[in-house]
Amino acid sequence: MWISFFKLRLFCCLLAVLMVVVLVINVTQVEYLDHETVAATFIDSSGQFDSSQMTGISRNPYCGYEHQTLSSRERMEEDSLLAALQWQVPDVGPVPFLKSTDPSSSYFVILNSAAFFKVGSQLEVLVHVQDFQRKPKKYGGDYLQARIHSPKLQAGAVGRVVDYQNGFYKVFFTLLWPGKVKVSISLVHPTEGIRVLQHLQEEKPHRVYFKSLFRSGRISETTECNVCLPGSLPLCNFTDLYTGEPWFCFKPKKLPCSSRINHFKGGYLKGLLTTAENAFFQSGVNIKMPINSSGPDWVTVIPTSIKEMKNSELSQGSGIFPSGYYYKDQWRPRKFKMRQFNDPDNITECLQRKVVYLFGDSTIRQWFEYLTAFVPDLVEFNLGSPKNVGPFLAVDQKHNILLKYRCHGPPIRFTTVFSSELRYVANELNGIVGGKNTVVAIAIWSHFSTFPLEVYIRRLRNIRRAVVQLLDRSPKTVVVIRTANPQELGPEVSLFNSDWYNFQLDTILRKMFSGVGVYLVDAWEMTLAHYLPHKLHPDEVIVKNQLDMFLSFVCPLET
Repeated sequence: MWISFFKLRLFCCLLAVLMVVVLVINVTQVEYLDHETVAATFIDSSGQFDSSQMTGISRNPYCGYEHQTLSSRERMEEDSLLAALQWQVPDVGPVPFLKSTDPSSSYFVILNSAAFFKVGSQLEVLVHVQDFQRKPKKYGGDYLQARIHSPKLQAGAVGRVVDYQNGFYKVFFTLLWPGKVKVSISLVHPTEGIRVLQHLQEEKPHRVYFKSLFRSGRISETTECNVCLPGSLPLCNFTDLYTGEPWFCFKPKKLPCSSRINHFKGGYLKGLLTTAENAFFQSGVNIKMPINSSGPDWVTVIPTSIKEMKNSELSQGSGIFPSGYYYKDQWRPRKFKMRQFNDPDNITECLQRKVVYLFGDSTIRQWFEYLTAFVPDLVEFNLGSPKNVGPFLAVDQKHNILLKYRCHGPPIRFTTVFSSELRYVANELNGIVGGKNTVVAIAIWSHFSTFPLEVYIRRLRNIRRAVVQLLDRSPKTVVVIRTANPQELGPEVSLFNSDWYNFQLDTILRKMFSGVGVYLVDAWEMTLAHYLPHKLHPDEVIVKNQLDMFLSFVCPLET
């Protein structure tokens, strides 16, 4: 009996020791996993784990876009996009301010001047840039914007600029309405400023910084977050498990990475430029300044026959430029007939029995705000979301309409976004069934302007993959992409959200979604062609035209 009792006690002791050992091992493993530096598992662009990236704590600085694993096809596309966006800025060494482009001494001249032009014909304008000593410049690289307009007709269209790399630029316009048409050319940034912007894009991707609050009980810590983090401190790896989108925060000193509760914009780095570089970014001097004409700056356009107009459009092939124009403050796309939704009942009839998803930044949140303000039956449901952040929801129960808005995942320069609400657009799209009563609209560009282009290409690649899968399983789903748009610029805004940055993003977006089966709302041309000042969030008349175009895709004219 005593022998049996002794064996039982020995067995119990051994079992207790074994349990303690297992517990210690598990606690150690949890602590190791919770350490979550970049030594944690990395995920490639296809969403697969890549153990080759498990190399320990990151160094100065860590940039997730530099560690992508791309297929040969993806690599070829990325190289092609980057090559197409190579801005031809000559390597002329440091240039003093007086030898930089001066818009006030530069000029343009209408080349093919005639007594009159016909609607549909081409207008060519030659721009010659000079420096502040009124000497002709011998190289190109300036960023110009151009448009034609007729103020009395509330008409306008954009032009295409060609840089000859010798101080001369040619601008091509298509004359699209009869009357007196005026030419306007603006210098957005001189070549010398573009060189500075290029340097910031590649070397200072963390010039807009973000933060997250970590909290457990009464203990809370705030640390900096970004795609790229300088230094060698331990990091929390918040790389998305499905898309592989990289995101990192400095690890709190006392709290685990799992205690993150929110995300918010930290601020903007100061003192980015030298005194000499600051001279290239002066309001009223060389940022979005007009270039005057050395002669007449207008032409007379007379009507033409419909046959001649169609022949003119056919000669341009599939790449019609510009994509549209304003006439009497209404946008007129050149590829199709756009409807006018001037009455709330028209919108209700169009969206009846539909679910509309709006994903992206604040420029598509404007669509949500316009629709809920203009359509009385579309009532916003209070989700208790932070103002201007979302998510937002509006319902029209009578007509069975559901309207949703959700911001895209980081980087995003909003005020506080809860960690649980940080969703990537591609993941959201993967959760949509789709169908003839499903509408998706996406706008994602403004918050990527400070990063190298590879960051944006990666994001669009993931979204495009999700869009293609959505259209494969539900071909009748309507997917609309809203492009970028120009905005007001000052010395500081230019360093973070310049039109030059956004022009690059806009070009990438158009190329990557070409042929995918989505519709495009050309917010870039719709803002640039209008007579109102450029704004990040365009005025209501422009937003109204954007919505008219969007709804025309959802409910096209019956033919």
